[in-house]
Amino acid sequence: EPRDTWCCLAWTLLIGTMNSLVFLVNLLLMFVIFTIVLLPTIVVVYFGFQCHSQVLHSSARYCKSILDDNSSSALIILGFVIMSPLIVVAMAIYCSLARRLRLFMCFQPYSLAVYKGGKWCHHEGGGPCGCARGCNTQVKAWV
Repeated sequence: EPRDTWCCLAWTLLIGTMNSLVFLVNLLLMFVIFTIVLLPTIVVVYFGFQCHSQVLHSSARYCKSILDDNSSSALIILGFVIMSPLIVVAMAIYCSLARRLRLFMCFQPYSLAVYKGGKWCHHEGGGPCGCARGCNTQVKAWV
């Protein structure tokens, strides 16, 4: 049966807040994984741009003695070339971890706010979050 207006609004705010927190956890996890995996690319491109005379031309000792314009250009190109496979690796790690932790199953439907009697249940498989209707361990978050 449908909820009254104020109760529906309160439940909508609760479910919206919970879904926003789950979204932020997913975003934070993705940020951490991508930062760790792409760190070699970030470092190589940073040193390439820092020591190139047309960009920053740092007065650091390693820029004067080791890296000239040609080697700085090579670092920049190398950094952008290794970025593509590392992005694929980072996305694979994130998807694997999100699937193992069942993070996409944590989102709750707004029908729980509109109608009374919706169940909040937990997976028997050890996942941290529940599903809205009937806990089925065979349910997949994406196809």
